[in-house]
Amino acid sequence: MNKKIIIAIDGFSSCGKSTLAKQLAKQLNYIYIDSGAMYRAITLFFLRNHVNWEKEEEVKAALKDIHLEFHSNASTGESEIYLNGENVEYLIRDLIVAEKVSEIAALKQVRSFAVQQQQQMGEKKGIVMDGRDIGTTVFPNAELKIFMTADNAVRVERRFKELFAKNPNITIEEVKNNLELRDYIDSHREVSPLQQAADAIVIDNTDITPEEQLSRALQLVAQIQSK
Repeated sequence: MNKKIIIAIDGFSSCGKSTLAKQLAKQLNYIYIDSGAMYRAITLFFLRNHVNWEKEEEVKAALKDIHLEFHSNASTGESEIYLNGENVEYLIRDLIVAEKVSEIAALKQVRSFAVQQQQQMGEKKGIVMDGRDIGTTVFPNAELKIFMTADNAVRVERRFKELFAKNPNITIEEVKNNLELRDYIDSHREVSPLQQAADAIVIDNTDITPEEQLSRALQLVAQIQSK
């Protein structure tokens, strides 16, 4: 039996991190932990409850009322996020959440809260997780670390297609501006900025298909498991 490992996938938004992480989890029968979804769910809670995230006390009190879990969808086999018992998988993909998530995810208290939950989920191994600080902060000892990258124009187009399906009024310019702002915030935040772990393996998926990407990643997993 193959030993279970932790797979950490990092990179900028719309680089295909989630696609690869979900594919790997399905293929290996691992649990997929979507860290981005966790931060989006926290953002949704803050927006719904009019939490002023510039006030530390309000943030601290709000986090005590948040419980996050992942459950597998019986019909799709994919992990979906639940916020205090409510399935919010689709609500968190809204542009209003996307516009605020980097700001809220940059808060020290929020990151500590999320990282603590993520580390608890990872204690049993056999997990795949994607985000921006998984290989550097959350699981610095992960057996496999992958850093995803892609050409900016390709990333904008991917994100536009994803959002346009849910909101036909969105423009490509809005998407481009949102991505650029998120990149800047993610790279320059004080707590756990996005950076490539020294021992991460880079996969640039500008010109490769999701199938080719999965094949490369599975080869990396096999190499580690054979050691």
